[in-house]
Amino acid sequence: MKPTKMRFLLLTVLMVLLLSASLGPALSQDQIELRIAWWGSQDRHDRTIAVIELYESLNSNVDIVYEFAGWDDYWVKMATQAAGNNLPDIMQQDYARIEEWVSRNLLLPLDEYLESGVIDTTNISEAVLAGGRLNGDLYAVNLGNNSQNIAIDIDAFERAGMELPSLDWTLQEFEQVVLELHEKLGIWGIGQGLSNEQLWKSLYMSCCDQWGYNDEGTALGYEDDQPLIDYMNMLLRLQDAGAIPTREEEVARFDGQSVEAQPMVTGEAAMGYFHSNQIVAVWNAAGADRNFVLYQLPRWEGGQSANYIKPSQFWSITSTSQNPEEAAKFIDFFSNSVEANEILLAERGVPISSAVREALIPLLGPAQVEMFEYLGRVEADNSPIRPPDPPGHADIMANVFFTEFVDPVLYGLLPVEEGITIMREEANRILAQNAE
Repeated sequence: MKPTKMRFLLLTVLMVLLLSASLGPALSQDQIELRIAWWGSQDRHDRTIAVIELYESLNSNVDIVYEFAGWDDYWVKMATQAAGNNLPDIMQQDYARIEEWVSRNLLLPLDEYLESGVIDTTNISEAVLAGGRLNGDLYAVNLGNNSQNIAIDIDAFERAGMELPSLDWTLQEFEQVVLELHEKLGIWGIGQGLSNEQLWKSLYMSCCDQWGYNDEGTALGYEDDQPLIDYMNMLLRLQDAGAIPTREEEVARFDGQSVEAQPMVTGEAAMGYFHSNQIVAVWNAAGADRNFVLYQLPRWEGGQSANYIKPSQFWSITSTSQNPEEAAKFIDFFSNSVEANEILLAERGVPISSAVREALIPLLGPAQVEMFEYLGRVEADNSPIRPPDPPGHADIMANVFFTEFVDPVLYGLLPVEEGITIMREEANRILAQNAE
């Protein structure tokens, strides 16, 4: 062999060895671990895990570690992880809480991933994304359009010999329907949840074109307590009649439980209060032979719609994420992949991508069809969405709204007017402190 060929061969072997040595560590460094967390029902868990496994199969260098819980446990867990600087890369967020998390610098702005195309918004309207924007920056990607509803068991109404109520029913009509269902069927007219804080805010939207909080988040958004007094007295009347679960029964049996345990699902109630995206899990848990229809919230007599279109949940990337770009890729996959959404089947709400919505139509079952149609009805009759809840909202919910107001009043320990006075004073104190 000629010297020049020998030198060339030796150089080639040396280069191969050097490349092999350098590639070994690089290959291991290419492995990415993402952590992701969400709340929801068992149905949501199963569907989300299946999408995660699909993503991993398409991205062999990504390992996704996931965790999930019910609503209450989820927020306790996330608060604990935030305190320990140990949040997941991607966390499910809620419209009512996102402002607080942004104010604590716990979420990452996502605009750069939209601009680069990592999160593709070609088939997603700005109106759909708007709910995740604060101060002009996008902190969360909507997972589906959603609205509160009263789910009605059509068969229960037939057994009671009752016609379905009018679509624009009032609170007065609602109370009579609940009482009549209980009298004729011997079950609850509607299940738990009527003291939910979302209904408090929607009450003021309907009666007075106001909201639970002012736009600045520095005080309650209304001065007249009478609508809330009237509403709470209605709940007391329904409790006394046995037409709804008592507050004791709610706390003991239903608080923190998934939709599978709810009384409309088990046949213990003829109606249920939910968000529209929950109907998929509700119907799956209740059984394919059940027949449900979604109604808008009962409105104040002479008032406007108590419904608004809300992002069901969001995906957000936490500010401590070590792999934010890969997290953004997963969010894009979750939002835009038809294959992923064939698994999800709109369980979190009507998909935000128009291309995904069109692809899903032939695959929809009764629950998804009803959800899509319901959102169409709400789009034709709704009130504008209000700003996300202020940073003091979680404190008010944990330490004032339920503990100092709802529970004492519904347990019969405190007159309604006195409970509302306490709630107003304490809520305004917390909001003012957070505004300083």
